[in-house]
Amino acid sequence: MMGSTGPRGLLPPNDGQDLFKPISQNLNDGDIIFGNLEGPLLDGGEPSKCREEKSRFCFEFKSPTRYGLYLKQTGFNALNIANNHTLDFGLEGLKSTLETLYAIGIKPVGGKAIAEFNIYGKKIALVGFSFLSSDYSYSKLEIDKSKEIVRKLKETFDLVVVSFHGGAEGKSALLVGNENEIFLGEDRGNVVLFSRSVIDAGADLVLGHGPHVLRALEIYNGKLIAYSLGNFLTYGMFNLKGPNGISVILKIKLDLENGEFLKGLLVPVKLVNGGIPKLDINKEGIQLLKELTNNNGNNFNVRISDEGELSRIQ
Repeated sequence: MMGSTGPRGLLPPNDGQDLFKPISQNLNDGDIIFGNLEGPLLDGGEPSKCREEKSRFCFEFKSPTRYGLYLKQTGFNALNIANNHTLDFGLEGLKSTLETLYAIGIKPVGGKAIAEFNIYGKKIALVGFSFLSSDYSYSKLEIDKSKEIVRKLKETFDLVVVSFHGGAEGKSALLVGNENEIFLGEDRGNVVLFSRSVIDAGADLVLGHGPHVLRALEIYNGKLIAYSLGNFLTYGMFNLKGPNGISVILKIKLDLENGEFLKGLLVPVKLVNGGIPKLDINKEGIQLLKELTNNNGNNFNVRISDEGELSRIQ
């Protein structure tokens, strides 16, 4: 979330041109560079969500469409829009977001917006789910339907990557459990059941976001699950105290023949100056993920070194 011109909004210094500079060298060496876009890219528009919800915990985001260029310049080529902020400014905001992303060559991921890639002769699909349901967000709460969506994609694509937005939020949600999660009265789903179910249906990688904190990594049936990658760039309107301000860039290599996890690396990041990411020399994100993965109460089959190298526990 690159700053907002919505209610209570705030834009970053230098009109956002420096937002990604501290970490840009770590986001330009992947075949697919993926993130979650928290809120629409829109100039103008009228908010409606918070007037309807009438809650002090309600937030509405929108970033200027010109900020899309920063995402492109940084290297992103796929961005999730299946989340609870894409429709903060209604269908107008969604339409503007889709038009902006397509125009700059970034593929949106969410619901019927399937991002397709052809890499080394292999067809790869990215599909997006959240705890909400719309044309641009398949519902992760509907496990059987989710499995069927993945199965059908697997008939056409060699590899299927699943993105989901779900789970409770904040420092009390660091540990992930195989149970349904309710946050502020809203059903956020069982992220463990969902992730393992879509892998059983054919998914080769599952990438989670939404809790605003890091959560454990798991290798399930040879496939990697990231239960939450935390905040990454959240300028001006987020609580960044403690674990909320600690993050990582996740780099992974998959076997193109069977989708299995081969190796990975965590690049530690800390959010500073209102939510701008910088490389963290203290490597707090690595240590936090190591603790969460090792002490979650489950055998998640992932070894994390002090330098952030990921490997599979046989």
